[in-house]
Amino acid sequence: MIESINKTIGYVSGLVWGWPMLILLVGTGLYLTILLKGMQFWALPHAFGLIFKKDASGEGDISHFAALMTALAATVGNGNIVGVATAISIGGPGAVFWMWVTGLVGMATKYAEAILAVKYREAGPQGMRGGPMYYIAKGAGMPWLGWLFALFAAIAAFGIGNMVQADSVVANFKETFDIPPLYTGAVLMVLTGLVIIGGIRWIGRFTSVLVPVMIVGYCGAALLILVINIKEIPRAFGLIFEHAFSPLAAGGGVAGATIAQAIRYGVARGVFSNESGLGSSPIAAAAARTKDPATQALVSMTQTFIDTLVVCTMTALVILTALPWTEGVDTATLTAASFSQTLGGAGGIIVALASAVFAYSTLLGWCYYGEKSIEFLAGPRAIKAYRLIFVLAIFLGSIFQVDSIKQSAGLIGGKDIVWNFSDMMNGMMAAPNLVGLLLLSLAVRRETKQYFGRLRGPVAPKGA
Repeated sequence: MIESINKTIGYVSGLVWGWPMLILLVGTGLYLTILLKGMQFWALPHAFGLIFKKDASGEGDISHFAALMTALAATVGNGNIVGVATAISIGGPGAVFWMWVTGLVGMATKYAEAILAVKYREAGPQGMRGGPMYYIAKGAGMPWLGWLFALFAAIAAFGIGNMVQADSVVANFKETFDIPPLYTGAVLMVLTGLVIIGGIRWIGRFTSVLVPVMIVGYCGAALLILVINIKEIPRAFGLIFEHAFSPLAAGGGVAGATIAQAIRYGVARGVFSNESGLGSSPIAAAAARTKDPATQALVSMTQTFIDTLVVCTMTALVILTALPWTEGVDTATLTAASFSQTLGGAGGIIVALASAVFAYSTLLGWCYYGEKSIEFLAGPRAIKAYRLIFVLAIFLGSIFQVDSIKQSAGLIGGKDIVWNFSDMMNGMMAAPNLVGLLLLSLAVRRETKQYFGRLRGPVAPKGA
């Protein structure tokens, strides 16, 4: 029965994440890039300068920095570790190039999402509330579509932001430290509950400390490996650019990959990592303390840059400067094997710990996304119940790693139902959000012109 449901979900997921959706995601980012005159490139230094700026006069619950860290907490997850390995294993080194493309145009998408989230947000008894459901309903005048987005987001939080993360953590800890999944799941459930009980203010404070440490720690370890293997870096870049536009032949333990596979898996894994276009991170952006929508939008834009152009690139270069990717190593352990080639046993431990911390931070961020979505659907009173169910689902995701349970569900040897479910719900979230972005794109351009028109100094180029 469960296996039949899994196949159905997998089939629907394949349809949702087909070429039309990938083209729409990248196409929307490209359209917004042109509409905003490449703003994500010339305004990026200014955007980084706003991260630590405090706006005491504006409405909101948390600072620009805390909002960014909450969004990064949700996006810098196992997609940066396993997702990059999957893209390279199936799409070849060229997939990394298309991941970069997705990140670069996705910065414009992320900016547009955030500026609309702040523009159309509203105050509520549980703090500021905003995101695609609000700008679709209020800005685009399509409340039914906003309702659908909120429904998909509230459910999707249990996939990408919950059971998938728990599944990854317990698998890594079982493999690396031989810790039983039930123990890991129980601890993860308790730690998550202790933070989310305080809402966005507690989440913002906690992630403001956790996220910088986890990103610097992981990237620092990756950088150490790249310094040791510095002679291999030019070859790695050569592989990326060469196979972005030419097939990768099979042989010597390397699986072949077509150009179409490189594009598809590069784009898909890039979107799954930075979530540009899915509509999730604007929910955190709406909580920022600011009086100008563009300031938080610029800060939010740096999230995609950090996630894809920095963290994912570090992972990709470590993999491509090592040998395991040419030896047919399983995608689930490819990154750990690549770290271990240079750092020995410490490499596997670093990846396991990074995976756990990344997943934990994702749990915190996505719980907030889910509770704001359920608030839109059912009101503030539903938030406490949602938090309780969310925490319990962490344990459910953990026990799916117990072989006896997987076997009884008919899931041994196949892709888990939680992963297929997650893929499907992410795509269903993206569709209404992209419709809202396209309908409100001129409002994004208008807000952007007004913001840079108010600035003094050479921040914006002539005509921006």
